[in-house]
Amino acid sequence: MKQRPSPTRSHFAGQQAPLAKADVVILPVPYEGTVSYGRGTAAAPAAILAASGQLEHFDEELLCRCNQVGIHTLPAMSASSSPKSMVRHVAKAALPHLSKGKFLLTLGGEHSISVGVFRACQEVHGENFSILHLDAHTDLRHRYQGSRYSHACVMRHAHEMHVPFVQVGIRSVSYGEWQFIQKHQLQSRIHWANHIVAEQRRCCREWMEGVVASLGDKVYITLDVDCLDPACMPATGTPEPGGLDYYTLLQLLRLVGEKKQVIGADITELSPLHDQPAWSYSAARIVQKMVSYFIRPHQTYRFSGHTEGMCDAENPS
Repeated sequence: MKQRPSPTRSHFAGQQAPLAKADVVILPVPYEGTVSYGRGTAAAPAAILAASGQLEHFDEELLCRCNQVGIHTLPAMSASSSPKSMVRHVAKAALPHLSKGKFLLTLGGEHSISVGVFRACQEVHGENFSILHLDAHTDLRHRYQGSRYSHACVMRHAHEMHVPFVQVGIRSVSYGEWQFIQKHQLQSRIHWANHIVAEQRRCCREWMEGVVASLGDKVYITLDVDCLDPACMPATGTPEPGGLDYYTLLQLLRLVGEKKQVIGADITELSPLHDQPAWSYSAARIVQKMVSYFIRPHQTYRFSGHTEGMCDAENPS
């Protein structure tokens, strides 16, 4: 098989549209300041960008050309800050692009980076957005290992910011977090992994519809790769048995894109396994899918006699 030439590794999928004309802005944040088990998340943004060079520019599901979307990849942020300073720097870096209506896709790094993007989203959209949190863990601790800005506290910050959120794939929670969930009556906003699997066995999509119905019109998505079953994604520092499979995750993301306005997203907690590039490639593929699902989601096109949504591929040449 003839190998495709590798595009520039610092640009997602080898594309680099001018920033002013880009639909999507990719912000790499190789931060690893509060990891508590396996390490390696600092290498994730570069690994995802490198793997993206092997992606096809045609989406077999949506039958559209992904490279019709203008993507601009920013230089990687410095990773030498304290956790609190890192959040402030990420918010400052994210704000101008969100303010201009760009779709900002942040590549972590550990999950704590999401707090900075939450703050920037709130400055632009006020209370008019919600968060879809895909994770194995609730991340609702007030403090973890001495830090308020730990990866285990991400959604506690969202709660304290009064941003509504829905959690999917959860299968690990501390007793303190469970008490917090009960106190603030958050049970209905958590879709536990074991319940999802039970629904899937009955071929029922009801839980997905429930997730979407619980979200506001504008949605930010924060995706910790450990929301996936370790069989699908072993390259993460805090793996939990069970979880979503790849196609279930894509089905949910696509449904959100069809029903809601997605204002931005991040993908975090990938710890690349250097002798197993499949997992970095999987993360890059999920990024590409999110771009396809969330950009121009209400346009339709015709291809091979069928009308489909999402991308404009009127001319397949």
